Amino acid sequence: MTEHRFAPAALAAALLASGCMSLAPRYDRPAAPVASAFPMDTSPAASQPAASEIEWQAFFRDERLQRLIGIALSHNRDLRIAAANIEQARAQYGVRRADAWPGVGVAAGASRQPSAGPDDGITSVYTAGLAVTAWELDFFGRIRSLSDAALAQALATEEARKATQMSVIAAVAATDLALRADDELLAVTRETLATREESMTLTKLKFDHGAASEIDFRQAQSLVESARVALAQQTRQRALDENALVLLLGQPLPSDLPVAGSTADPLLIADLPAGMPSEVLTRRPDVRAAEQQLIAANANIGAARAAFFPRITLTGSVGSASSELSGLFKSGSLAWSFAPQLLLPIFDAGRNQGNLDAARAGREIAVAQYERAIQTAFREVADALAGRATLGEQVRAQRAQMEAESVRHRLADLRYRNGAASYLDVLDAQRALFASQQALVQAQLQQAQNLVTLYKVLGGGWRP
Repeated sequence: MTEHRFAPAALAAALLASGCMSLAPRYDRPAAPVASAFPMDTSPAASQPAASEIEWQAFFRDERLQRLIGIALSHNRDLRIAAANIEQARAQYGVRRADAWPGVGVAAGASRQPSAGPDDGITSVYTAGLAVTAWELDFFGRIRSLSDAALAQALATEEARKATQMSVIAAVAATDLALRADDELLAVTRETLATREESMTLTKLKFDHGAASEIDFRQAQSLVESARVALAQQTRQRALDENALVLLLGQPLPSDLPVAGSTADPLLIADLPAGMPSEVLTRRPDVRAAEQQLIAANANIGAARAAFFPRITLTGSVGSASSELSGLFKSGSLAWSFAPQLLLPIFDAGRNQGNLDAARAGREIAVAQYERAIQTAFREVADALAGRATLGEQVRAQRAQMEAESVRHRLADLRYRNGAASYLDVLDAQRALFASQQALVQAQLQQAQNLVTLYKVLGGGWRP
């Protein structure tokens, strides 16, 4: 009979817990504190998919880049840390979620105490069975709010992993492009060094025969050493960029990598559609992560509010009891206990109010962080769009300048060899040509890296 009474009581408690209310404030996504459109991007939106919908394999068309990115996604340690953070957050959510259910365990106990009878003996009680200890009925949503907060934290870590993947992909692409530019600059520097050494040899020959002054020879020698300085600097910079790429990959560079092409190759990276509205920022994983943190802070307010209301817990057991250990599991030893408890906070020295104030302040912090994430994302996209709008013209003008300086150098050298111009004209033309060649390589690198950055800041690269 007692067994049938206990089961309906537990079932009723479970039904009450499942219908709990929530004291968390209603969540409304804050309005984005940015303009509705990006500056310097007035062209109509293209019919192509958004950057966040473009897989990185389709955006990076170069075989070498695809292989390097694939290696980084498998071995980069930042991505491993991000994946472990997800597993940890999921486990913590599982712990919070389990709080809503009673914990059932096997309980066994024994007690001995003096009896109150005239014989002045000792009373023994042995018990064994299933027990539920201090299961909280979540009438006011405290446990549910904490579970919602843990879920939002878990979702935030998943978005953070996507953001980390985007950053790793962009960093690998940008670093490999820098390596390609280093190789181009090394080739230009070696060619310049060879040209200047040839010019110095000719000037030395003229100086030895009295056809040129020592000033001309020393100027030619200075240009040669200047080129050697640039060669050493470029060699060192390439080594640094290669070390950075190795760190991103998480392993040494494969020996069978495809040969790196030029940063100016139009087939290296796909173009992106123009006219993207600023709502695209809400697709970025880092913005979504900030919003999940805001949702978690909102749920924490519900848990803090619930602490002001009564907390009801149930403790119960069902099993057998006997005054002798040998009779513990004999027939007729069935026993059960049911002990509900209600605790209503009256005085806590302001602890609950302090927790509520802290939760509300945490929500205000989360709102500001969410809005800052959107503003930062908007600024990053605007910067990248400004680069796309101007770098193309810069590269075109730089190439035209380099071609003009190349013709000027050829003419100045020809005039000097025929005695129609001073050696100073040749030296100036050599310096200007070398500087324009370096500037062209740098401008092409900036243009390619800016397109990679635009892909990243528009939310591309997180899809597997």
